[in-house]
Amino acid sequence: MSIELIGWASSAVLLLTLMRQVYTQWKTQATEGVSKWLFIGQLAASVGYTVYSFLLHNWVFLSSNIAILCTALVGEAMYLRNRRLKKGAGGQVRTGARRGN
Repeated sequence: MSIELIGWASSAVLLLTLMRQVYTQWKTQATEGVSKWLFIGQLAASVGYTVYSFLLHNWVFLSSNIAILCTALVGEAMYLRNRRLKKGAGGQVRTGARRGN
């Protein structure tokens, strides 16, 4: 078993977890309990780790951190969209469940 396989598998688990969180935010349109600083910190860390991985020529971590950076950007976009929708709805948060359709 290649040592890199452990890195790729770990990266896949992390990315699936992050993508599920972003999907849940998109589906529920909720902003409660979600800090914008989470995404800002994730963006900053991902950029730093991406540069670091590139300089080390570590392709497992480079590709993983680029993907994590993308999930941070999508997560921040979902957070801002949900916050805007909440303000437009008079402060009421939609649960994402549609009734009558």
